[in-house]
Amino acid sequence: MGTAAFPTFDTETLRRGIEGQTPDTLLSLYADDAELRVVNRNAQPSHPKVLHGRNEIAAMLGDVYSRDMTHKLEGCVIQGDRAAYSESCEYADGVRVLSESMITLRDGKISRQILIEAWDE
Repeated sequence: MGTAAFPTFDTETLRRGIEGQTPDTLLSLYADDAELRVVNRNAQPSHPKVLHGRNEIAAMLGDVYSRDMTHKLEGCVIQGDRAAYSESCEYADGVRVLSESMITLRDGKISRQILIEAWDE
């Protein structure tokens, strides 16, 4: 009797994607029809920035990874089809950003994400 192989979410790929120099690895973790909701000082909870599909998410990640900054995965917890992770970023001038994400997984890919950011001001 064999065991069924189910796609799983790979936290090491998440780490490589977040801490990498390009968005390609991170983008590979998203489903084609993923939805990303971003909440920050410019996109408040009542009007979050909502990105639909891998193409819109790719454009945002391309912008983020074009900046002179570092990214670090601080922690990740996975339970069933849900995961949460913390990311810290720092610009070359010392400005820091902290983000928290709650994600829903489908077939080992991110299908929905809520990302909350806080920036140094």
